[in-house]
Amino acid sequence: MADTQNPHQIIRKDGRNCFVESLSDSFNIGKAHFVFASYDLKKPAGQRQTNNINIYVGISELLELCRKMQCGELRYVIQQKRTANDSTPIQQWLGGTSAEKLCQYGKARPDGKSLSRTAQLSCGNKSEFLFSASSGPGEQTDRGLIVPRFGKNPENHVSIGMTWEALSEFFLLTKAHYEAWLSAWYITQMRKENQQKTQPQQGSNPQTPDSTVKMF
Repeated sequence: MADTQNPHQIIRKDGRNCFVESLSDSFNIGKAHFVFASYDLKKPAGQRQTNNINIYVGISELLELCRKMQCGELRYVIQQKRTANDSTPIQQWLGGTSAEKLCQYGKARPDGKSLSRTAQLSCGNKSEFLFSASSGPGEQTDRGLIVPRFGKNPENHVSIGMTWEALSEFFLLTKAHYEAWLSAWYITQMRKENQQKTQPQQGSNPQTPDSTVKMF
């Protein structure tokens, strides 16, 4: 598959005929954006993508996971799971789009259900970790959460094996880019505020000392 890198791409990790990439295009809404995709090189160019799942993770959840990575807590949790032969996910994210919003977007499902998108991080057998995503029919709860209703048969599924090093690179580099974006956002806001303060008020004399505002 041709390498057409997204200009918002922070980092990409490849598996066998699949990949996951982290994008910076949703920092402004407080989300990290992960795109999972798989492809078939035997198909004609332009028709090779077989699965595509967009996962949005809250920044607070991202930062907490990175904290566990950096302080060693995540290593401990993994060791405990392997010792107990516990196959439950290390981390799981639930999300999606309600049936109502799908209708508004003109993308209503034939079954009338919501679209559920899930992602999870778990211990692997052939690799240290499996970072996977699934999507399919879902149902909106009274609290507004979209829960999956596809059992073990999602409509789309992508799973990528990762080492500890690859996993750390993926999440910690995303964290570094978010922090850089946040710093730039604060600088922009400060400049806007200072520009507003330095603009002379209607009817005032811009030469008077009172109209001068020190930026720093």
